[in-house]
Amino acid sequence: MKLQGKSAIVTGAASGIGKAIAELLASEGAAVAVADLNEDASRRVAEAIEARGGHAMGVAMDVTDEAAVDRATQAVADRFGGVDILVSNAGIQIVNPVHEYSFADWKRMQEIHLDGAFLTTRAALRHMYRDNHGGTVIYMGSVHSHEASPLKCAYVTAKHGLLGLARVVAKEGGARNVRSHVICPGFVRTPLVDKQIPEQARELGIGEEEVVRRVMLGGTVDGVFTTVDDVAQTALFLCTYPSAALTGQSFVVSHGWYMQ
Repeated sequence: MKLQGKSAIVTGAASGIGKAIAELLASEGAAVAVADLNEDASRRVAEAIEARGGHAMGVAMDVTDEAAVDRATQAVADRFGGVDILVSNAGIQIVNPVHEYSFADWKRMQEIHLDGAFLTTRAALRHMYRDNHGGTVIYMGSVHSHEASPLKCAYVTAKHGLLGLARVVAKEGGARNVRSHVICPGFVRTPLVDKQIPEQARELGIGEEEVVRRVMLGGTVDGVFTTVDDVAQTALFLCTYPSAALTGQSFVVSHGWYMQ
């Protein structure tokens, strides 16, 4: 039970990567807030964790709403006695070439990925900083935090931005025992990625199987999607690392799709 006595907030945790991280952290003893825009789904995930002997609560959280983020974070701190871990994972994807990308879609992408990361970080740090209690902040970046791909101008920009935020949090938080990291997965077969397959096929003028084979897996060393467990295990490693030696760094989890 590597995280016994710790509390965690995982955003976008009702499904996919966030759900896998919430479940793994709970299995290692953390009290986990399953935060998601979908309150019913977050509650179901929390109930399933509790049914397996874990400790969890479902939390409704729109990461773009300042008051909602502050209110939900305070509720978690009140219930669990503080906030030790934040995994900022909430995100969406909208693909289009730059010259056809709507400004509304651009703003929505930045709002969820960057504004959401800022708001949840600020709320969590207010608890982590008390009496230099400390904590760990993990951002869900992407290989696109380091690399670019066609059709993803807003996503690539936002994921690059998370590197900067994480580094500032590492610099500012070090004296108060707060560490920050960015996990950068390759393509993970989640509903978010499944949605991209027909969209990319249409925009690139190729078949869906070719999108998977050439665009998503062509750069891997084994032709295998990154799994939610690959990412969750990386998050657990970073949450349990014993010092600040790795703070401010990004960790690519991509089966060789991108190598730093």
